[in-house]
Amino acid sequence: MTVHFIGAGPGAPDLITLRGRDLIADCPVCLYAGSLVPQALLAHCPPGARIVNTAPMDLDGIVAEISAAHAEGKDVARLHSGDLSVWSAMGEQLRRLRALDIPFDITPGVPAFAAAAAALEVELTLPGLAQSVVLTRTSGRASAMPESETLENFARTGATLAIHLSVHVLADVQARLLPAYGPDCPVAVVFRASWPDQRLHRATLATIDPAIGAGERTALILVGPALAAEGFAESRLYAGDYDRRYRPVGAEPRFPAGSE
Repeated sequence: MTVHFIGAGPGAPDLITLRGRDLIADCPVCLYAGSLVPQALLAHCPPGARIVNTAPMDLDGIVAEISAAHAEGKDVARLHSGDLSVWSAMGEQLRRLRALDIPFDITPGVPAFAAAAAALEVELTLPGLAQSVVLTRTSGRASAMPESETLENFARTGATLAIHLSVHVLADVQARLLPAYGPDCPVAVVFRASWPDQRLHRATLATIDPAIGAGERTALILVGPALAAEGFAESRLYAGDYDRRYRPVGAEPRFPAGSE
């Protein structure tokens, strides 16, 4: 028996890995976060599977469901939205399963920031502008931010920021980022990335309307010069005179043809 933690992707039911899809199809028990995981993914469950929406459950209840499946020798598909490595509450579940000696494995998923960038048709890391993407959020009732992990600190790096779970405090985000990025810095807010009702809103830090976040939770704020850049330098990776292992250039290439 194994508990398979599966990243269910950002929303579109076909943005799930083949491994994740096949694991769902093989598991007689499926626990899914119903507030964010699309119902369409449950169509991969086998006939007669026990399907449990964990949205209204606490941690004890979730672990009890897993323990019951473990006692019956039934594999569990545990679905979380996006990718499990960030803001999934997977860590606390793994700690419980280790204590109970219940086997598990992890299948990654497509993260929301990647789906948002695809919807915007942008690369978040451009030569000479940004080579880092910071995944962060603002403090919430469930999880406070460490004192050093502030928007102001991250903004000083000039990196592309992917700010999660914060659209309802967009005015605060705007005020905290303006000093470092300046009023003309591009901003994009992507609501429900990859879902059928996906919405895109582009602006600058000076022109973004904080009211667009009223009553919303499922949105991602992207900030940084890479979002609207046109005159950036091309990567040296594909430059004709760039000597690399798979494309030796010049009379004395660093990696001669045929070398390992």
